[in-house]
Amino acid sequence: MKFYLTLISILCLLLVMVGCGSDTPTNPLGPFQPEVINNADAFQFQITDANNVVAAVSYEWANTGTQATINHSTAMTDGSATVVILDADSTRVYSSGLLSSANESSLAGTAGT
Repeated sequence: MKFYLTLISILCLLLVMVGCGSDTPTNPLGPFQPEVINNADAFQFQITDANNVVAAVSYEWANTGTQATINHSTAMTDGSATVVILDADSTRVYSSGLLSSANESSLAGTAGT
């Protein structure tokens, strides 16, 4: 599965995803340092105090299930972010703007990376 996140002028963002796991070695969000936990079946992404960020980042992880649970949590005061999840066959199984608080499930898809 692939996780895409688009950030535009974000002041503070916290995204926790359960049901999803390999880091991208570069930091397109620099100088802000995202915290990424990328384990099989559990992916978490957090960035704090970001200003004037325009970036699209992509992470891949192993998901043994056919669905993911997406937990949104943000303290954004300006800007927007979009979360997109593709399954192992590159089929879009989730797409949403970042929400202040939500717990949602992706559509069923193909398990794998």
